[in-house]
Amino acid sequence: MSIDILLARGVQQQYLRPLDLAFARFLVERDAQLPPVLAWLAAVLSRQLADGHLCLDLDLLPALAREQDWPADWQALVDEARAGTLPASRLLAANGEGEPAEAPLVLDGTRLYLRRYWNHERDVARGILARALRSEPPAPHFAAELTRLFPHAGHPDWQRIACALAARGGFGVITGGPGTGKTTTVVRLLGLLQTLHLREHAQPLRIRLAAPTGKAAARLNASITEQVRQLDVDETVRAAIPAEVTTVHRLLGARPDTRRFRHDADNPLHLDMLVIDEASMIDLEMMAAVLAALPVAARLILLGDKDQLSSVEAGAVLGDLCRRAEAGHYAATTAQWIKAATGDDLAAFVTDDAQPLDQRIAMLRTSHRFDADSGIGRLAHAVNAGECEAATTLLTTPPPDLVWLPAADAAASVALAIDGAAGNGAHGYRHYLEWLRAHRPAADAGEDAHRDWARGALQAFNRFQLLCALRRGPHGVDGLNRQLAAAMHARGLIDGDRDWYEGRPVLVTRNDYGLGLMNGDIGLCLHVPAADGGARLAVAFLATATDREVEAQLRFVPPSRLAEVETAFALTVHKAQGSEFDHVAMLLPSAASAVATRELLYTAITRARRSFTLVAGKAALDAGIAHRTQRHSGLGQRLRARDGQEHG
Repeated sequence: MSIDILLARGVQQQYLRPLDLAFARFLVERDAQLPPVLAWLAAVLSRQLADGHLCLDLDLLPALAREQDWPADWQALVDEARAGTLPASRLLAANGEGEPAEAPLVLDGTRLYLRRYWNHERDVARGILARALRSEPPAPHFAAELTRLFPHAGHPDWQRIACALAARGGFGVITGGPGTGKTTTVVRLLGLLQTLHLREHAQPLRIRLAAPTGKAAARLNASITEQVRQLDVDETVRAAIPAEVTTVHRLLGARPDTRRFRHDADNPLHLDMLVIDEASMIDLEMMAAVLAALPVAARLILLGDKDQLSSVEAGAVLGDLCRRAEAGHYAATTAQWIKAATGDDLAAFVTDDAQPLDQRIAMLRTSHRFDADSGIGRLAHAVNAGECEAATTLLTTPPPDLVWLPAADAAASVALAIDGAAGNGAHGYRHYLEWLRAHRPAADAGEDAHRDWARGALQAFNRFQLLCALRRGPHGVDGLNRQLAAAMHARGLIDGDRDWYEGRPVLVTRNDYGLGLMNGDIGLCLHVPAADGGARLAVAFLATATDREVEAQLRFVPPSRLAEVETAFALTVHKAQGSEFDHVAMLLPSAASAVATRELLYTAITRARRSFTLVAGKAALDAGIAHRTQRHSGLGQRLRARDGQEHG
C-alpha cells in the first residue's frame, strides 16, 4: 500500500486532518524520493501541532499508538521510526545540521520538529536564560523600601519574596492561583522599582503592561488602577506607574494578515520593563516575538496561574517555566539573600539541584479570595490535585457556593443558564435582560444617560457565564447558543433569536484593527437613540482605559461592521480565560472527552467569584480530573540545560 493511500485512509478514519495529508504531500512534491516513514511522520507531527504539542517525540510513538488507538497498518511505520536512525533526506536536518540549512523537518535528539517551532523553542530558551542569568546589584535602600511596601510580619511572605526576586534580575515569574495576590505583588514591585530609580535618575522607568486578550487587559487595567490608588508611595512615583494595559498584539504592532510585527529585533520596543499578565495563554510563537522585540537591557515579568489551561496555539510556556515552582528549588545563596533583604526564611525550599531559572520564579501560596470554608476554593484544589473522591464528596454535600447537577440534560442546562441555580440563588441570563429593561433611560435622557445604561448592562451581563468544553454537539457552544436564544425568545426575554436583536452578547473572533477590537472582546447589542430621533441597534464594547482616573471607555459599533463575531451566551473555557464572573456554570459532555481535562475543569471553576454550578455526570467528572494535559516540548529541558554554581 502506498504511503499516500495510507495517509488518505488515516484522514478518512479521522486520525489525521486533511491539512496533515496536504503537508505530507507538499513534502513529497519537494522531494520525490522522500522516504515513506518521513512523509508519515510529517503528517503525524502536523496533527500533534494542532493539539498544542511543539514536537513529536519518537520515543513516545508506541504510547501515542496505544492512547489514540492508531490503525494496525501504521505499526510498521512506528517500528521503523523507533529503530534508532531516521533515513536521510534533504528535507530533514539532524539537530539543525545538514543541507539545505532550511530543511523543514528538524530532528533534535528524539524530538522531531517543524523548523519554525524548533527555531522558536531555541530562541525562547536563549532569551529567557540570558535574562535569568543577569543579576542587578540591589539599589541603596532596597530592603527598607521593600519593608515599607510589605510591612506585615508573617514568614514566609510569598508576595514579598516574589517582589524581591523579580527586582533582583532581568527576568521574573510570579505564579499562583486565583486571589493569591499576583496583581497586588506586581503593583508593589512597580512602586519599589520606580521609587529606587527616581532617586538616582531624573526620568522614571519606561514600563508597559500587557495581556494576551482584550478581556484580560481590561481586567488587569481595572485591578491595576485600584491597586495604584492604594499604594503607599510618593505622588511622583504613583504618577510613574502605568495604568494602561494593552494586548500583546497591540504592543508588538501586529500587521494584519501576517505573522510579522512592527516591533522586532531590528525595531525593538521603547521600554525598560514589560509585565505580561495571564501568561499561561501565551504560546511559544508569541513568546518568541515578545523576546525578539525586547531591548537587551529590559526586564520581563510574567504573571499567571501555572495550573490553568495552556495557550490555544502550540506550546505551554508558563507551564514549562514553572515545572519546579511548587518545591521552590532555591539555592542557599538565594535563601541567604532573601533572608537579608526581607527577613523571610526559605530554608524549607532550598535544594541541592537548584538551577539558575529557579531563582527567578516565585509561587504565591495563600488565596485571599477563597478562605478555608469556600467551596469553590476547595473544589479547585481537589481537581488540581487529581483527587476525584474528594471532589465528589464535596459536590455531594456542597457548601452554599457550589451546586452539582449530575443528571441534568440539555434542556435543564438551558433552564439553568436562563434562570440561574435554584440551590443558591445565583443569577442566570434573565437577570441582565430584566435589568436593561428596568433601567432603560427615557428616549430624550441624553447621550450620557444611555452610555451609563449600556455600561451597566454590560456589567449585569458579566454576572453569569455558561462555559462548555466543546464547540459542537449537544453539549457544545454552537448548539447551546442556538437553544438559549430560542428559549429566551419563547419566554419573551429577547425580541428575536437570529441575526441581531437587543440583548445579544457577541464575542469577537478575529482582531479588527480598524475598529480597535481584539479576538476575545465581548459586546452587547442594545437599542440606543439614533440621530433622527428614533432608535438603532448598536453593539456596546468596553475598551481599555488609557488613564487611571478614567473608567474603561464605552464604544458603540454598528452591527453591520461586525463580520467576525459569534453569539456568546455559551463560551468555551478557553475563550473565558482572563475573565471572572459572579456565577459560572460548567457543562461537561456526557461521555469522557479528550478535551475535558483537569486543567480545563480547574480553569472553569476558578472563573467563578461567588458561585459555581457543575452540570456533569460522575463518570465524566472523574475522567476529566484524571486526565492531565501534557504538551510535548523540549523547552523545559532547554531552560534547565545550563546549570551553574552561582545562582545570582
